Amino acid sequence: MSLVGLVLELVIVVVTMLVTATLVIVGPRRFMASLSGFRRRIEVCTLPLAALAVVLALRWSTVDPFMRLERRVLGTNITPLLFELEFGEQALLPVNPIVLLQSIQSPEVTSFFIFVYVYGYAFLLLFPFIAYFALEDSEDLRTLLLAFTANYGIGLICYALFIAYGPRNVDPTIIEGVLYDAFPQSGLLTHRVNQNTNVFPSLHTSLSMTVFFVAWLTRAKYPLWLPISGVLAISVALSTMYLGIHWFSDVVAGTILAAVSVYIGRTYTVDGILESTRQYLDRRYDRLRRTGGE
Repeated sequence: MSLVGLVLELVIVVVTMLVTATLVIVGPRRFMASLSGFRRRIEVCTLPLAALAVVLALRWSTVDPFMRLERRVLGTNITPLLFELEFGEQALLPVNPIVLLQSIQSPEVTSFFIFVYVYGYAFLLLFPFIAYFALEDSEDLRTLLLAFTANYGIGLICYALFIAYGPRNVDPTIIEGVLYDAFPQSGLLTHRVNQNTNVFPSLHTSLSMTVFFVAWLTRAKYPLWLPISGVLAISVALSTMYLGIHWFSDVVAGTILAAVSVYIGRTYTVDGILESTRQYLDRRYDRLRRTGGE
C-alpha cells in the first residue's frame, strides 16, 4: 500500500469513528447548536490554539536542526540505562511488561493493538476537540489545548536532552518489532512524523492519558466518554509496548507527563503564563541594570 492509500484509509476510518462518536456521545442537537457560536468559541480559544500551533510548527519544521542539536550538543544516550532498569540484574520488576505482553502474541491480539495504535490513537486525540467545542463553556477546550501544548513542549525538551532507542532496536532476540513485522506499511507514515530516538517519554501514552484525565474531569458532561477514553488510552499505552516501540519506563514517564500537562492546562492560562514570564524577565532585567549601575 502506498503512502497516499494508507493516509486515505486512515482518514476514512477515523472520520467514520468521529461521526459515530459525535452522534452518540455529543448528540446531533448539541453539535448543530454549537456551530451557531463557532466564531465566539474560536475567539475565546485563540491564544491556546496559537500556542499549540507554535509548538507543533516547531516540532515539524525543525526536524533536521533539532536532530543535530539532540545528537551533537545536548543529548545523552539513556538507552543502556533503560535496558538495565528493565532487563538488568537489578530490574525494577520481576517480569518485564513488554515480555509479558508479547507472550500473549496472536494474529488477533496483534491486529487489535495495531488498530488501536494507528487508528484508535488518531480518533482519541481528535474527538475531544469536537466534544469540548460543542459545550457552551469553552473552559474544557482551553484546558485540552493547553495540556496538549504542554505535552508537546515538555516532550520536545526531553527528546533534546535524552537520546533513547526503542526496545525493538536494542535486542530483537528479546523484544520483537511486532508493528513493522505485521504491518510494514505503517513505516511509510510513522517515519515521516517521528524519529526512532523520540522514545522517552512516550507521547502516544502521554497524549492518550491526557485525554483520559480530562475526560475524568468532565465526566459529568460526557459520562459515556469516560469509559471509552479510558479503554482506548490504556490500550494505546499497552500497544506501544506490545508492538515493541516503547519501554515500560517510557509509558510510566508518559503517564506522569500527562498528569503534569493536565494540571498545567487546568490551573493556568496562556495569557497568564505570558504575563508571568514577562514579569519575571522584567525583574531580571531591572536587577541586572541595577547591578551594572553599581
